[in-house]
Amino acid sequence: MPDTKKFIENLSGAGKSIGVLTSGGDAQGMNAAVRAVVRMGIYVGAKVYFVHEGYQGMVDGGDNIKEASWESVSSMLQVGGTVIGSARCKDFRAHEGRLRAALNLVQRGITNLCVIGGDGSLTGANLFREEWSGLLDELVQSGQISEEAAQTHSALHIVGMVGSIDNDFCGTDMTIGTDSALHRIIEVVDAIMTTAQSHQRTFVLEVMGRHCGYLALVSALACGADWVLIPEMPPKDGWEEQMCHKLSELVVRCLGFDTRVTILGHVQRGGTPSAFDRILASRMGVEAVLALLEASPGTPACVVSLCGNQAVRLPLMECVQMTQEVQKAMDEKRFEEAVKLRGRSFENNLNTYKLLSHHKIDTELPHSSFNVAVLNVGAPAAGMNAAVRSAVRVGITEGHTLFAVNDGFEGFYKGQIKEIKWGDVGGWTGQGGSLLGTKRTLPAKHIDKIAEQMKIHNINALLVIGGFEAYLGLLELQAARSKHAELCVPMVMVPATVSNNIPGSDLSIGADTALNAITDTCDRIKQSASGTKRRVFIIETMGGYCGYLATVGGLAAGADAAYIYEEPFDIRDLQSNVEHLTEKMKTSIQRGLVLRNENCSENYTTDFIYQLYSEEGKGVFDCRKNVLGHMQQGGAPSPFDRNFGTKIAAKAMQWISKKLKEFYREGKGRVFANSEDSACLLGMRRRALVFQPVIQLKDETDFVHRIPKEQWWLRLRPLMKILAKYKTSYDVSDSGQLEHIVRLRTKDISAI
Repeated sequence: MPDTKKFIENLSGAGKSIGVLTSGGDAQGMNAAVRAVVRMGIYVGAKVYFVHEGYQGMVDGGDNIKEASWESVSSMLQVGGTVIGSARCKDFRAHEGRLRAALNLVQRGITNLCVIGGDGSLTGANLFREEWSGLLDELVQSGQISEEAAQTHSALHIVGMVGSIDNDFCGTDMTIGTDSALHRIIEVVDAIMTTAQSHQRTFVLEVMGRHCGYLALVSALACGADWVLIPEMPPKDGWEEQMCHKLSELVVRCLGFDTRVTILGHVQRGGTPSAFDRILASRMGVEAVLALLEASPGTPACVVSLCGNQAVRLPLMECVQMTQEVQKAMDEKRFEEAVKLRGRSFENNLNTYKLLSHHKIDTELPHSSFNVAVLNVGAPAAGMNAAVRSAVRVGITEGHTLFAVNDGFEGFYKGQIKEIKWGDVGGWTGQGGSLLGTKRTLPAKHIDKIAEQMKIHNINALLVIGGFEAYLGLLELQAARSKHAELCVPMVMVPATVSNNIPGSDLSIGADTALNAITDTCDRIKQSASGTKRRVFIIETMGGYCGYLATVGGLAAGADAAYIYEEPFDIRDLQSNVEHLTEKMKTSIQRGLVLRNENCSENYTTDFIYQLYSEEGKGVFDCRKNVLGHMQQGGAPSPFDRNFGTKIAAKAMQWISKKLKEFYREGKGRVFANSEDSACLLGMRRRALVFQPVIQLKDETDFVHRIPKEQWWLRLRPLMKILAKYKTSYDVSDSGQLEHIVRLRTKDISAI
């Protein structure tokens, strides 16, 4: 790993100018990306310019191109749309328009462009880059710029970020704005569900997405829709009858049933960005600046993307060409190929939907005669019910008999076990909490009774959905196998906890919902200070000893500081933070935000920090405090948690089916699994979902503080500090490296 500070110095932006523009349709999160580009650019010593109204502003010049300051991007993180404007530009499509744009950039010394938009906007940027030297030659010949100016600005560097709710750009799992659009859709769906149930109505919803079915597909997964129509999977002949048979009653002309159509329209592109989009846009904005600083004259224009949980850089035109290939495949009705070209995220979503969409009748089902038990363990987390629903329906489709265990391991040893069928989990996807019931009880003290219940119900496999107690419980069950043969069955855990503190997984079901609760509350709290004197808010978040919620919530909410257990701090650090905020408050900043993880320090409590800031800030700002508490665990799950829970539980159940076949002893007529790899945790590791034996995760675990010894999100802390105007070193050793889209897809598909 290179020396971080030295590496940053090598990437100094001194003397460089960066232009940032948003083009094409707007998308929630664009402002977060603009903010990150501006602040990261200023942090490395570059000048950063707003290009207002997209390419039109670049062509028109004048006041449309203005230097940005640190304060000019304050209070825009939570704003939807794009505050620097966006416009379709016919002028830029013509050579003369691009010539005028080149002149306007050279006059301001801008040779680095960060373009936030869709494939059309990014393609235009690449053409501009390719023509750049010729455009400068024309400007020299016409006497509009000097030969020296042409040599000084001889190369134009382009980095793109995809801002589009459609998520139709190949090379990235998620584009800026997509998650927020899903939030708008699911909010409407949840509201419509109540009236649909009240009046026994059927609703048909039209969502946006142009030629890409991502929004419709993921919305269908997130709300448990009965039917979905997308371009990549056109209905076969006779689909109307099939749909009516599946739904029993639907359209008026066929069945006389009351039906309503709702077209959501541009509401999907409106509103405040979700926590996911703010974090994604902030990470991508910083990555874009680093890519510009590293660019050389021979570097191709690139797009910064998200693959799994990791930032990557891909050649822009490779992504554009792949995107065009998708449309060509669809035009030629090669739909299976189009789905594969869309990428692994789309393909996985579609495969999961197919698994869950059709309730097979008994004669269609394979008969495995295996019994699988599902239970929730630990504190409730939004998305648990979506995971249970997915596991039950996939398990039934695989031919198993599913049993629900109420109240975790406590209910297990008490015999609170009953068969659960396809219809029993209908409507569970959007429900918060745990409908099965969940408790923190560990199994060790009740192993004998649990083994007895396993024998009584002939349980052949276990799926445990929960938090740190679920992880500990699986370890205890595995350790007891030597004494109880009934426990020698395949076991898999799916992480579900708002704390996101499970070793072996970057993400847990429920954490995204909690982040959105924190972000929404912080937005409202900051808004409450509008028009008042300068004020600092001290907010306490949950998480136990894990600082994930405080750190990532702080990044999404634009916090000035976040105190966590993993990064020890003392009174000098607190004093330094107060002084930093005081300096900011003396300028134009009106509000400050400080987050504190609940167990970050035994002595530096929320009250202590509140009193310290109140005392030291006298005359400059006043303070307020707020403990968010269990509101972070409640409410309806976010679209991300519904979708993540659905996909990961389906994958876990498929693993169980595979292991049941592998460990079935025909001679003895039973399942016997006693190997390390028969008790696993399924977690997201960087780019892929990976099954890991729980016993192998012990060395990665701090059992005293119930956290992993290494946590990926700690790399985001310097980013949060930089965007809050702190001088700090930023570890760029894990930043994205230029990859090729075909190799990237091959590597990732083989890893899943």
